[in-house]
Amino acid sequence: QVQLVESGGGLVQAGGSLRLSCAASGRTESMYAMGWFRQAQGKERELVAGISWLGGSTFYADSVKGRFTISRDNAKNTVYLQMNSLKPEDTAVYYCAAKFHPLNQVPVSGYSYWGQGTQVTVSS
Repeated sequence: QVQLVESGGGLVQAGGSLRLSCAASGRTESMYAMGWFRQAQGKERELVAGISWLGGSTFYADSVKGRFTISRDNAKNTVYLQMNSLKPEDTAVYYCAAKFHPLNQVPVSGYSYWGQGTQVTVSS
């Protein structure tokens, strides 16, 4: 079992930045790929960024490429999402998720563990 707790959400003006953090506890010694998903009101949840368990491979949705950066510190059991040049359409609840995946690639589905989510609101 892995427990995930997100933090760092909030209200920011368009063009601003936020950094989300996801702290993992439990069986963190296992090889988990991590992903950041978001769900805007009335829309389906989507994967916006992911990182392989050693950090050698990353994935970004087209909508966030060049603006968001995912990273991880396995010594601290924490994953980060640096979000720059935020737009109103980035407004959503952001979720951290984990999937046991001992390969140097980022899975796009099948995540087993989820955090409670953190709200990000970007005003125009």
